[in-house]
Amino acid sequence: MRAMVLLALVPGLAAAQEFTTQRYTCDRGVEVPATYVNGADQSLAIIHVEGNQITLVNEPAASGARYGWPSDGSTYVWWTKGDEATLYWKTPEGETPLLACKAE
Repeated sequence: MRAMVLLALVPGLAAAQEFTTQRYTCDRGVEVPATYVNGADQSLAIIHVEGNQITLVNEPAASGARYGWPSDGSTYVWWTKGDEATLYWKTPEGETPLLACKAE
């Protein structure tokens, strides 16, 4: 049900072809489950952090896959490369790494 609502709300995901789920073990023993949705025009990462579900859209990256939310304010950024991922807190002043993670 949640995926159907998501597909209806995000343009370009209506023809989504691939859902992938991965669990990450991070600093301090924190676990971050992530679901990646790859559509024809848009890709998303849905992560669970601090008891919250956070949906982030694919952004340009020099390497790996970077997900954030288009905003002039503060937001999370999830950046993956290979089996590693980093969660950042992004503000207008810059990005602060919060968690370094490795895929299980």
